Formats: sequence, structure tokens, C-alpha cells
Amino acid sequence: MKKLFAILAILGIMSVGLPSILLAQDATAPADSAAQTTQVAPAPADDTADAVAVAESTGGFHQAIKTKFIEGGAMFMSLVAIVFILGLAFALERIIYLSLADVDSKGLLNNIGDALDRGDVEGAKDIARNARGPVASIIYQGLLRLDQGPDVVERSVVSYGGVQSGLLERNLSWITLFIAIAPSLGFLGTVIGMVKAFDDIQRAGDISPTIVAAGMKVALITTVFGLIVAIILQIFYNYILSKLEGILNKMEDASITFLDHVIKYNVKYKKI
Repeated sequence: MKKLFAILAILGIMSVGLPSILLAQDATAPADSAAQTTQVAPAPADDTADAVAVAESTGGFHQAIKTKFIEGGAMFMSLVAIVFILGLAFALERIIYLSLADVDSKGLLNNIGDALDRGDVEGAKDIARNARGPVASIIYQGLLRLDQGPDVVERSVVSYGGVQSGLLERNLSWITLFIAIAPSLGFLGTVIGMVKAFDDIQRAGDISPTIVAAGMKVALITTVFGLIVAIILQIFYNYILSKLEGILNKMEDASITFLDHVIKYNVKYKKI
């Protein structure tokens, strides 16, 4: 899982760096083509302005996002992007981990119950050992203490179930941290942008609508991106919680069913 997390982090960093490269290529390509066009046949000024306006308007949603990202300022927008990458990496790691942990517990319990009905304790251990997921781990710990009685098995299942629950909930605190940090960074960028806007007004000596609008726009862009990042991470977090609750419910149900098989095994083979 550590290697998987590292790969996801690298992919996230590459996904953030790629738009900047594409933006640089998009900026240089029209410049080169414009230079070549100027050398071949100079166009009138009005036609050139119209061509630039059309090129900017046809950039699409992706181009608009990149433009707004750059307008928001390199420092705070980069921090928001880093928070998004790290939060998304932790969320994807949890989703993959929980997906692998969510197995068919009913089929596993049926196979173990059949083995215990035959008195094949070692076969039941092999079934639990070869299966993945927290349910199989809990059952295996109970089977190791099968000869000590149902009470010991129950305490073992409950104790190890707490351990498995902790493993399932690992790294969720980091996701909640990034959900809180993203809008906070956006608000901080907004406050600093407002301060810079007032500095521009002070230097200009006049409250010009152009100066105020430009400063306010740049200041609010960081808040918009911070809120978008928080919303996306919150959606992933709620999805993870829903999967986690489902697995925990399966663990509780499997523990009860397994204890019933243990009691039947002890009664059948006169262990109690």
C-alpha cells in the first residue's frame, strides 16, 4: 500500500504539472504562428484583434480553469493544489484498501461452518488463512483459540475486531484535515489579496472601479478553488465512510454467525 500511495502521489503531481506545460505550449504556439504569419503577410490590426479574441473564447473549460488558476496567484493556488493532491491520494488509498477488504463474508462463513461440522478445525483454519479481509482475520484468530471454549473465542473476536476496525479507519483523519485546510488556504489567499488591492488603491490615490475589481477578482479566485477542493474531498470522504460502515456491519454479523458455529462445534464434539 505504501508503494501504491507513492505512485498515486506522483501521478497527482504530474497531473498538476501537466496543465502548466500545456499552458506554456498553448501560449508559445500562437506566438510562433503569429510571427510566421506576420513575416509572410501582415494582417490588418482589426483582423488580428478579432483573431486573438476568437482564440481566447474557444479555449474551452479546461483552458479557463488553467487561466483562473494562474490569476489566483502562484503561492496560494499551489498550496491548494498540493492539499488537493494529498487528500485525493489518501482518499484513493482508502477506497482501494476498503474495496479489497470487502469480501463475501457469507460464503466464507458457510465454508468454515461446513468444516467445523465435519470436525476439520485445520481445514477451517486454512480457509480463513487463505482468505483476505478483516472478517477472515477475525475468524482465524477465533479458530486459534477454539479449544479454549466459546468465551475465550468471543473475547478474542471482539478484541481483534477492534484492531481491524482501527486498520480500516486509518488515514481518515488526514482526509478530514485536508478538507478543513483547503478552504482555510482559500480564505487566507482572499484576505491577502484584499490587502494587496487596498495597497493598489492607496498607491493610485483613487478608488477606481478597475483597480478594485481586479484586486477583488484575484482575491476571490483562491476561495473558489479552496471550496471546490473541499467539496470534492468531502464527497470522497462520505463515500469512504459509507463503505467503512458496510464493512463494519459485515464484521459484526460475521462475528455473531461464527460464534454460533463455535457453539455448535463444542456441543457436537462434547467440548462443553
